[in-house]
Amino acid sequence: MPDALSPSQRSYCMSRIRGKNTKPEASLRKSLWSKGLRYRLNYKVTGKPDLVFPGKRVAIFVDGCFWHRCPVHYIPPKNRAEFWENKIQANVERDKRNNDLLESAGWTVVRLWEHEIKEDIEACIVQIEDALK
Repeated sequence: MPDALSPSQRSYCMSRIRGKNTKPEASLRKSLWSKGLRYRLNYKVTGKPDLVFPGKRVAIFVDGCFWHRCPVHYIPPKNRAEFWENKIQANVERDKRNNDLLESAGWTVVRLWEHEIKEDIEACIVQIEDALK
């Protein structure tokens, strides 16, 4: 099935997809802040975590279900399937590589799926609090 949008329209739509300050990330940040947990953004460490607790050496990543191949929600696209398979696979491999690098440097890595934050943010906060102990 051909794309309903022209290449320039599709390019525009894709350019609007944010990699920072997503709704799940903002929701998590707000909840953490209200609980008195102070974090840093844009902290210069391998992998560019979404949130960092530098004193405790904890890096938090909020992974989108599509972009990081969530085992629960990922549905492979039908258009340009090979392109997307390569793209998503590269993201997954990069995530594993970054986890290994951070952990070998003494960091604790917490990866949360966007659906986990939407469905049960309190469980996500407990997971982060456990990592901070």
